[in-house]
Amino acid sequence: MTILVTGGAGYIGSHMVLALTELGEQVVVLDNLSTGAWWSVMPEAKLIEGDIGDEALLDRVMREHQFDAVVHFAGSIVVPDSVHDPLGYYLNNTVKSRMLMACAVKAKIPRFIFSSTAAVYGNPLAQPIFEDAAPAPISPYGASKLMTEWMLRDSHAAYGMQYVALRYFNVAGADPKGRIGQSTPRATHLIKVACQTALGQREQIEVFGTDYLTPDGTCLRDYIHVSDLIAAHVDALSHLRRGGESGIFNCGYGKGYSVLEVLKAVERVNGAALPVKVGPRREGDPAAIVAGASRVREILGWKPQYENLDFIVETALNWERKLAKRNASA
Repeated sequence: MTILVTGGAGYIGSHMVLALTELGEQVVVLDNLSTGAWWSVMPEAKLIEGDIGDEALLDRVMREHQFDAVVHFAGSIVVPDSVHDPLGYYLNNTVKSRMLMACAVKAKIPRFIFSSTAAVYGNPLAQPIFEDAAPAPISPYGASKLMTEWMLRDSHAAYGMQYVALRYFNVAGADPKGRIGQSTPRATHLIKVACQTALGQREQIEVFGTDYLTPDGTCLRDYIHVSDLIAAHVDALSHLRRGGESGIFNCGYGKGYSVLEVLKAVERVNGAALPVKVGPRREGDPAAIVAGASRVREILGWKPQYENLDFIVETALNWERKLAKRNASA
């Protein structure tokens, strides 16, 4: 059987393709390369350049391959951008996901794994936040992902398609062997931006708000290494193949770090101070969000290997050095 990975040339998707090909799975990647890079797709996988909103393309690709599952990463992910362009986010993340789902149902693909987000929770009053908490997104990004979760739930009820939606907390780091990492030019992930600043690729790093109700006034987040996140996807696929029940799972470690703590970790690993600028809050940013992460361990059997902030930073920093050399020689 073959697995369709949408957005498989992007940051998280390319790590999924790496993991699946290492397990001997047959993989087809569908990516429009708007933010992904063709060279980040493992050569063992087949890359098709195209958009998940293209019904004719989806129908053709699904006819040509007997897919065991769809693993859906394609979409837009920058929270402040979603505030300024909500309709663009609803198009990319909701409308096109609906098209992908409809084609998967038509092709009788039995399993669907979805890249969701902790942004569906909004600004929770209690930490950590568990899967049974009522969703209350405060950004169009979070709302667009929540709507896709609802479509999956309803498609499961109506058509029998099994699914797992994984709600990511803050994904960071890179493949520990340095093969792939976060390569998007406009990436806004804190650890990536901090590592770029540490290497002199940016003049400074801006801290967005120091007046939150957190211990040091900066936003608190649960950072998860990308390889551990992908292990949860592999576990989700195994779970569904065993006939496990559909459901929603948080993906985080259950521990939060503030923006300033992350910057100190980058300084510690790199051995030099960072130039820091303090700015105003960004729209759509909750003060704190930490995963209640017991369910993914108990039901999917997930066992993270890289639960260490300094290690996450180290792999990210190593990748930025490698990426800089690649870009310089391109």
